[in-house]
Amino acid sequence: MKKKKPIDIVLSPFQEFIKNEAAGGILLIAATVIALVWANSGFGDLYKSIWETKFTIGFGEYALSKPIILWINDGLMAIFFFVVGLEIKRELLVGELSSISKASLPIAAAIGGMLVPALIYFGFNSSSESLSGWAIPTATDIAFAIGILALLGSRVPTSLKVFLTALAIVDDIGAVLVIAIFYTSEIFLGYLMWAGIIFALMFMFNKLGVRSSLVYFVLGLVMWLMFLKSGIHATIAGVIGAMAIPAKTELNKEQFINRITSLLGKIKSIVQGRDEGESSGAIQEMENAVHEVESPLQRLEHSLHYLVSFFIMPVFALANAGVIIESDFLNSFTSLITLGVMLGLFVGKQIGITIFTYLAVKFKVALLPGDVSWRQIYGAAALAGIGFTMSLFITNLAFASDVFIAEAKVGILAGSLLSGIVGWIVLTGAGKGH
Repeated sequence: MKKKKPIDIVLSPFQEFIKNEAAGGILLIAATVIALVWANSGFGDLYKSIWETKFTIGFGEYALSKPIILWINDGLMAIFFFVVGLEIKRELLVGELSSISKASLPIAAAIGGMLVPALIYFGFNSSSESLSGWAIPTATDIAFAIGILALLGSRVPTSLKVFLTALAIVDDIGAVLVIAIFYTSEIFLGYLMWAGIIFALMFMFNKLGVRSSLVYFVLGLVMWLMFLKSGIHATIAGVIGAMAIPAKTELNKEQFINRITSLLGKIKSIVQGRDEGESSGAIQEMENAVHEVESPLQRLEHSLHYLVSFFIMPVFALANAGVIIESDFLNSFTSLITLGVMLGLFVGKQIGITIFTYLAVKFKVALLPGDVSWRQIYGAAALAGIGFTMSLFITNLAFASDVFIAEAKVGILAGSLLSGIVGWIVLTGAGKGH
């Protein structure tokens, strides 16, 4: 057995933590708690001033100057949406959304999980100026929801995790469409036309076989800037750009196996001949084969996963979750915005997902996985009420008023917390396959 180096002993707990599916959700919770404590401490003014500090890139008329919070919400979150786009494309090509039979159940669930929360919010705010927040409770935070399922381990079947993941991805597609259609006030067609030209160029490079991530990064950055100037939220550029990333591999599995087998034989004969120079060349060929059997889409999704989970989303939470808790904080729960968001997430998601899933199975539009019970579907529906990241993001688009934003954030935090607790309790007691 190979002896561990001292540095391996030090780093191994952190490496194990990062590999854990729930780790991203744990960091999100930590960032949220820090934001709440910081915003309500004696350093609350510093909390606010940091995010409002302007940061400038460029010079003269070519400078782009924005508060740090907008660099996070418009810039870093574009990378988050890019990864969402990669996940959507993968699921559409080879995953749970690649056929009608696979996709029908999570699509039905996601429709119910968006429609009922929106109706509940509308019921509270139909005659007020806060109606624009109707989309806030329709969102599901995939990191939190899947993180909690991961913590439950073998107590929930894999098919339930697949169902909830596919549901959340369909939910993300809905959120992207909502942002693009309903939260765009003014469109500058010139910039939008340039964004379209750049996307067409990216798509052309895909068809020509260009596989360099750098090429797509540079073009994607320019497209992001065009979207930023066009009036459509810049994060949409992330999802659209992801659609142009090549999803095909240069080598198929059979070709890869044949090449690796050939190279292993070559390396064995070289090592026996003691020619280390030729051996290193064969090893390099093997590395190239490993690179060619993985598509750019897979490579980017894997490499950006940790950046999004362990940096972008926690930073977003740190910058956006700092709700000021005043002495009359409990009065927030009499706010129509808070009630609409909280009940939309906590009640609406449970009702909408469970009923629409039941109807889809009842009318034979979809099949319920054999090892999943209705109690587990209800538990997953409750977890889907954890809106958090996407709900906070939509809040900043829906409202200009600081008061409305604060009330919505209270509803998001309360609704997400209740959903997480109920989902955990229901799924813990459900038992695998029962």
